[in-house]
Amino acid sequence: MDIGEQVIEVSGLRRRYGPAKGDGGFEAVRGVSFSVARGELFALLGTNGAGKTSTVELLEGLAEPSGGEVRVLGHDPYRERDRVRSRIGMMLQEGGFPSDLTVAETARMWAGCTSGARPTAEALEMVGLAPRADVRVKQLSGGERRRLDLAMALLGRPEVLFLDEPTTGLDAEGRRETWRLVRELREGGTTVVLTTHYLEEAEELADRLAIMRAGRIVVSGTPAEVTASRPSRIRFTLPEGVPAARLPLSLKAAWDSPCRRPEDERRVEIRTERLQEALTELLLWARREDVALEGLDARSASLEEAFLEIAHSGGDTAEDGTADDGTARLAKAGAR
Repeated sequence: MDIGEQVIEVSGLRRRYGPAKGDGGFEAVRGVSFSVARGELFALLGTNGAGKTSTVELLEGLAEPSGGEVRVLGHDPYRERDRVRSRIGMMLQEGGFPSDLTVAETARMWAGCTSGARPTAEALEMVGLAPRADVRVKQLSGGERRRLDLAMALLGRPEVLFLDEPTTGLDAEGRRETWRLVRELREGGTTVVLTTHYLEEAEELADRLAIMRAGRIVVSGTPAEVTASRPSRIRFTLPEGVPAARLPLSLKAAWDSPCRRPEDERRVEIRTERLQEALTELLLWARREDVALEGLDARSASLEEAFLEIAHSGGDTAEDGTADDGTARLAKAGAR
């Protein structure tokens, strides 16, 4: 297999719960299509109920699709599970390990069910649980249980690693350590599919990402491409006696402050697709007019801003669910 080949290919994927026809069922995944290259970290984002976990479970072979096709390492992960299972690692939202076993006993039990398992001590060391090897699972904190889940997912030296909310319950230090480990795995050639509610996590780790809404993929691309589809913003407060009407006409045309309180007319927010030009014009105006801009803050859109607008906006859903990197969908998202 060549580096950069598509190790995950999804086409028109659907998953329905309940009756196949009629009003009694619910279609959680509605024609999703995307691919993931070897050594790539692909993040799947969306609000609760968007269809992320339902999609990932189909990739993991835990359920049969209601429609469409999925291939992992060239095989159907559900019908050819025996050819896929030993080559993938799965970190589910909850591990469900026996609470009375110790960490070391849990690792040994799991290693006995794993082909080509790495030494259990090595797996525990990777996630920082070696000092807790003799502690019972029920005595672990929530964050430590997540690290145990990750250790078990890594036991089989997976080619493809599925991480479903991997840092839930971890403190800031634990989250950063997990990010470091995931980066090392990716650099070593492991393909990673990540679902997370921490948008900073996706922005830090993902090579590409897709945002789902109502079972479909709405927008996809690199984190930079997705955030670039949203306008940048400039915020500041004008001095007393300087009305916003004095701003240059070009900036007033872009003026948009939906959070501005009626009693605070001095606060201004400008949204613009041309951050550098708009900021330069604002600063030149302020110098010319001898105006001090209090609390001046200029920045490009964050992934969080893009996510919130895309995930919660109505309409303009990608009907075919396709996750491509074309600029057309990004431009469409940016036009809203």
